Amino acid sequence: MQKQGDIKISSENMMPIIKKWLYSDKDIFLREIVANGIDAITKYNKLVSMGEAQADENGYFVKISVDKKAKTLSVEDNGIGMTADEVENYITRIAFSGASDFLEKYEKAGGDGIIGHFGLGFYSAYMVSENVEIETKSYKDEPAVHWESDGNSTYTMSDCARDSRGTKVIMHIAAEEKEFLDENNIKNLIRKYCSFMPYNVYLNFKGDGKDEPLNTTTPLYAKLPKDCTDEEYKKFYTDTFMDYNDPIFRVHLNMDYPFKLKGILYFPKVRNKLELERGKVKLYCNQVFIADNIKEVIPEFLMLLNGVIDCPDIPLNVSRSFLQNDRQVQKISKHITKKVADKLIELFKKDREKYESCWEDIANFIKFGCIKDNDFYEKVKDIIIYKDINGKFTSISELLPAEEEAKEGETKEENKETKPKTIYYVSDEQQQARYIKLFKDEGLTAICCDNFIDPHFLSFIEYKAPDKIKFTRIDSDIDGALKAQDSGEDSVIADIFKNALNNDKLTVKTEKLKNADVPAVIVVDEYMRRYSEMGQYYGMSEGELNKTIVVNTACPVIEKIKELDEEKQKFVANYVYSLALASFKKLTPEELEKFLKDNMKLLDFYVG
Repeated sequence: MQKQGDIKISSENMMPIIKKWLYSDKDIFLREIVANGIDAITKYNKLVSMGEAQADENGYFVKISVDKKAKTLSVEDNGIGMTADEVENYITRIAFSGASDFLEKYEKAGGDGIIGHFGLGFYSAYMVSENVEIETKSYKDEPAVHWESDGNSTYTMSDCARDSRGTKVIMHIAAEEKEFLDENNIKNLIRKYCSFMPYNVYLNFKGDGKDEPLNTTTPLYAKLPKDCTDEEYKKFYTDTFMDYNDPIFRVHLNMDYPFKLKGILYFPKVRNKLELERGKVKLYCNQVFIADNIKEVIPEFLMLLNGVIDCPDIPLNVSRSFLQNDRQVQKISKHITKKVADKLIELFKKDREKYESCWEDIANFIKFGCIKDNDFYEKVKDIIIYKDINGKFTSISELLPAEEEAKEGETKEENKETKPKTIYYVSDEQQQARYIKLFKDEGLTAICCDNFIDPHFLSFIEYKAPDKIKFTRIDSDIDGALKAQDSGEDSVIADIFKNALNNDKLTVKTEKLKNADVPAVIVVDEYMRRYSEMGQYYGMSEGELNKTIVVNTACPVIEKIKELDEEKQKFVANYVYSLALASFKKLTPEELEKFLKDNMKLLDFYVG
């Protein structure tokens, strides 16, 4: 039997479009062809389970072969195979789905595991091939078939000598695509796209008993959590993500209703707490790799994690805009978020010590998640913790005063305190060391907020609870507890500093502090500084902040300044200002140069 005909497509211009634009990544063709082979085996196994076919004692496989001399890449399976009529239906009619037709025929028996749309996926081979052949033999007692086409809308089909059940796709690789004849490259593509396919995948199978499959047919995420050990979890993480640092902890997803979902999400160890390191969440459908980080399915903040998610219920053969609005996809996304939040809450409640020990590694992830997802925030808001300046961890909720019981005849709303509580924070423990010492000496505390996301997150928390909390940086104000009882304005010292510093952008105040060792500190209004930082973030000119120098009249040096002549008063006032400035920020080259010159003057005075 020999036959010649035209490939049945809706437009004669379709083939060039398919060859160039079917997928954004050319290398995905290998996934499509191998997945077709997996489908063919799955179909055959379904027939075996229904008693319509005989089981294969030698097992099932997909064999990939590279022949550099012949310039071919072949993919062979021992699945259901095709008859001449089926080749006519599933190959020559582009986008006619063999899987859909099979499922329709056997829908009562169920079709779990069949993921392919053979017709269109097969034509991905033409993205890298100048000619493609198929050799196939059905499980039915019918002649084997040879099909061939150069992708120009024509094909030839005839009988062939193949005597074993299954299908072999032979791709004659185009000259400009010779990278797909490199064995190492193909091996990497198999590991990328076929790592967890449910049947063994071999490369250049020799049949000498030494062949090892390149995939794992039963990935760890497909098992029940109770059947997995810590060592298996660690090995799976290392093998999958090539990260040799042990993950902090994990979330094992396993559910069958109302949708099927399996997977493992790992919290990686953070290498740099000053940035959000993007992780990789691999999405699979029935153990066939689909893509990394599909934001329509996986919430954006979860992409900071490393993980594998396998969900057969996601309609991956439709557009991303459809995925974004699909209710089932939205439910899956919400479920994944809920499971992650539940795991964090469980760790916080059952092992607070471990939770605190890994907080620096998970803090950015949780804060980013709260900003991006309100449902996530509502779940985890009470387990957000901060380390204070004494090294003790505390949650925001623990810092807030407990709500008082309403008095008799008074509603809860009337009893509610309207003034938010001020919580001081530190953004740089080294730079703000002097302010920290003032707080510690008086038994006060402040939380440490030194991650880049903290300025945004603190504003976010204030927005969520404006009547409960207000954050103020430790160098934004002088807390009342730092002042002596008889503190007050000393107009003489204030005038000395105003005249000496002569700076329109600098406000001079005097206070008597409990700590007499500090001559002065610089403070900047919290919201003025935030506004300036926001301007810098958006590329606006930084400008100079209006600062306030708080001169400590309890300091003996400050008290004696009144006794000095005008020239010395000016020198001491400027020197005190430089000391305060150095404790407030990193000095500019000009400020540092002036400070060093002033120090040389002091040395000359003592030596001379």
